[in-house]
Amino acid sequence: MSDLPPVSITLTKLGIPHRVFVHVGEVTSLEQAAAERGQEVGQVVRSIVFRLAEGRFAMALVAGAAQISWSTLRAHFGQSRLTMADPAEVLAVTGYRIGSVAPIGLPGAMPILVDESVLVPEELSIGSGRPATGVILKRDDLLKILAGATIGKFTSPEK
Repeated sequence: MSDLPPVSITLTKLGIPHRVFVHVGEVTSLEQAAAERGQEVGQVVRSIVFRLAEGRFAMALVAGAAQISWSTLRAHFGQSRLTMADPAEVLAVTGYRIGSVAPIGLPGAMPILVDESVLVPEELSIGSGRPATGVILKRDDLLKILAGATIGKFTSPEK
């Protein structure tokens, strides 16, 4: 078994340069994750899984503390209702536990939405598939891997 987290293994196989960052203890906030990784909060990308219907899921990537616009998501998928996936569903459809989810190395296909907030920083960090561990890579490399993703404005305006 490799000491590398699953996302790093996939990135290595794809020839994508990256760094693995292992936190010393539990990560309890975006601010903590960013500070320990030597990044700004807006460089930390959250991978959020939504249940569209029974057995149908989608993932949205947002940078930092940006909040998903539920009305935008419902309109995008043409649905009047959707919810966040629960921890068991997230694990089942991504293979990762909440807090370590990434859009890379998923066991099955699901729509991936990339909020334009992810396009701002040149360097990003994403989940690694392992708790308290992040993967740091270039934005352009992430976008190459996610070539089939939908890029748009999926977050609410800042208050």
